Amino acid sequence: MGETINTSNRQIARAAGTVMVAFALSQLIGLVRGILVAKTFGLGPEMDAFGAANVVPNLLFSLVAGGALASAFVPIFTTKLASNDRPGAWRLVSSLINLSSIILITASLLAALFAPQIVHLIWPKYQQNLAVPLLRILLITSAVFGVSGIVSGVLNAHQHFLLPSLASSLYWLGWIIGLIFFVPSLGILGLAWGAVLGSVMHLCIQIPGLLRLPDRHFTPTLGLKNPDVREVAILMGPRLIGVATVQMNLLLNTIVANFIPDGSLAAINFAFPIMTVPLVIIGSGIGFATLPTFSAQVARGEIAELKGSITSALRGVLFLSVPATFGLILLAPPLISAMYQYGKFSGQNTDWVAWALILYTIGLVGHATLEVVVRAFYALHDTKTPVLVGATAMTINLILSILLVILFNKIGWIALGGLALSTSIAAYLETGILFALLRKRLNGFQGKQLATGTTAAILGSLAMSVIIILWTHLMGMHSPVLITLGGVVVGGAVYGLVLILLRVPEINSLFQWIKRRLSKKVPQP
Repeated sequence: MGETINTSNRQIARAAGTVMVAFALSQLIGLVRGILVAKTFGLGPEMDAFGAANVVPNLLFSLVAGGALASAFVPIFTTKLASNDRPGAWRLVSSLINLSSIILITASLLAALFAPQIVHLIWPKYQQNLAVPLLRILLITSAVFGVSGIVSGVLNAHQHFLLPSLASSLYWLGWIIGLIFFVPSLGILGLAWGAVLGSVMHLCIQIPGLLRLPDRHFTPTLGLKNPDVREVAILMGPRLIGVATVQMNLLLNTIVANFIPDGSLAAINFAFPIMTVPLVIIGSGIGFATLPTFSAQVARGEIAELKGSITSALRGVLFLSVPATFGLILLAPPLISAMYQYGKFSGQNTDWVAWALILYTIGLVGHATLEVVVRAFYALHDTKTPVLVGATAMTINLILSILLVILFNKIGWIALGGLALSTSIAAYLETGILFALLRKRLNGFQGKQLATGTTAAILGSLAMSVIIILWTHLMGMHSPVLITLGGVVVGGAVYGLVLILLRVPEINSLFQWIKRRLSKKVPQP
């Protein structure tokens, strides 16, 4: 059994490594995109309107073919593959692509038709002549992402992670193309068309991988009488409520932004993607790779192996997300200055975005850990529990958003920070409750390993923080780029040294892997 657990953990580690490298590339391109957008538009009214208009397409995609469908579809599809029922698996894929496409296209057309009413009702503060056409253009991305999301799930279930992971890079590249070639003549509308181009590229890069899969077969059917489709729908129902709650919370946050200073929504939209860089690379990277393995273990009844894999995945998340949290908080001001303070992006803009980034980053560990915990529930074919807990957390998030904005205004702090801090608090609340429920359901994890891993991560991060503080003090008024990059290098070196001194097993495994890779490349005499 121990060998089986190690095999599963190595499978997750290999997949996670591939995904994390690809996600890192995606996030790097995304940051370049953010820098170019900030330089071009700053925190002006165009970006407020763009951020508001993008909420509805994201809502449609998330409800119909995003997280809700993926969390219900992958476990069922993986079970079909594990039982060698490939014809049934592909009938399921065909039905879901057809159904989600019809629903998304219909919903997008209706939203485009009533775009003026939607914008006037929800975002009266923002420029109607910008938000309405932006909404209509961005709605195109919903239908494209609907198909692309299902294709990603199919490839992941076959343990093919590279192309789905690279797809996000192509999406951000579409934005950059829009900025360079479309924006000069179309303005902010050119950025929206760049997003549409990026969504098409997101789908196209995955098609070659799909065409190489064995026994693939597309059927023009809706599968309304297919029991597998009904099972996906049943599992998707609770998750749908959860995704709706999250998206509605984001929507209500944009409504709350109507009552705080201009530029606040744009500042949040610049800060949050920076926090998601480590979140996507670490939490989503590891979580992305775990669902197929978790699902296969559940399908085979390997609960002990499942517990071991969950523990290993959580340790990996903690070893990476804890130092990322400490480092990003300490380096937020020089990082934002180095990235964005050019062109129309002012020093005050930097202060606002850095403030939001710090308060978002407080919740990074909670967000990253949640990526693994919820996938364990999905693998167990339980979408109801995460939804109920998530809906509760998001309700508290909304209440806190309003209360903290009022509080921050009263004490003279930048009000937009209230929206960021409420999100962080809700993340820890949701993760803590779900972790406790999962632990009870599986009759415990490898608690000692989790505790020692958490302790090592905190000790290493504290030592790293001391060095970063000394570094930033020593650098004084030097270049923000030098302060940021130097802080990352010296802080990362100290953190790694502490883990080596504490003899963390994962460090030894990493060295062994590097040794094996190098030995394969060096010719033997």
